[in-house]
Amino acid sequence: MFDFCTDPDTLYGVRWLACYLTTGKHMALYTSVLVVLALLGITAPAALLFGFGGATLARSRILPLRIFGKAYIALVRGVPDIAFFLFFVIALDQAFEWIRHKIKCPDWDQPIRQGNDFIVCDAAKLPLGNAPQWIHETYGFFLAVLTFAIVFGAFSANVLYGAMRAVPRAQLETAEAYGMSRHQTFWRILVPQMWLYALPGLSNLWMVLIKATPLLFLLGVEDIVYWARELGGTANPRFTAYPHGDWRVWYFLALLVFYLIFTRVSEVFLEKLMVKFSHGQATSGGRAQGKAA
Repeated sequence: MFDFCTDPDTLYGVRWLACYLTTGKHMALYTSVLVVLALLGITAPAALLFGFGGATLARSRILPLRIFGKAYIALVRGVPDIAFFLFFVIALDQAFEWIRHKIKCPDWDQPIRQGNDFIVCDAAKLPLGNAPQWIHETYGFFLAVLTFAIVFGAFSANVLYGAMRAVPRAQLETAEAYGMSRHQTFWRILVPQMWLYALPGLSNLWMVLIKATPLLFLLGVEDIVYWARELGGTANPRFTAYPHGDWRVWYFLALLVFYLIFTRVSEVFLEKLMVKFSHGQATSGGRAQGKAA
């Protein structure tokens, strides 16, 4: 069967561009877009879970828990994100391997930490040396998601902690006066109402998370930034059937358009979510919506 993309005499104009944009590396670029969307889809609820836990601990009546929650928020927020992204990947990887080493190799008689080297038995390494490539990539993606969740969880914890404090104290006292326990007051009164106060801060945090996805490149994950730089660089005719000059500006311009469209869609969705949460609430937004209705 005749293939236009394998006949050099037909590779020109629009046909050349169509064949060029469907090469294997470009398919990897398109797949990396799904990787970014998967990161956001998994990290956002995970970070929210970390944040809710941190905010709950920060307002706990138990002193050690309260100190731990506030320390988590202050420590992560006070250190540059890039430092945590580079630190957590190494620290988490070594922590997982250390746990596996203690379980799988109890007879190991050599120190794990030998100078700058971290040495564990072969059975404890993650992933195993004979594991297929997709397992290595999945493990790296898992570490990236966990790192993003821990870092952005601290920021969401700060937002949720402030939202919990913003709920009028009179409502909590009224619930207690009606005989609700502290647990019931927390889940039935405080938590449902705090989201209205937390949503503006969480919306901004979502936008920051979108803009932070290029940090995947620093974590060893081949994301859209990696492939934009890889494909946009000068292609030598000796190594490819699609030679071109330095096209990085066009690839990064495409990334700019992608992120702008993504953030705009997010803004529209978050605005509708804010209207939904404001309905029936005793706030200026809720009263304005009631008057409009």
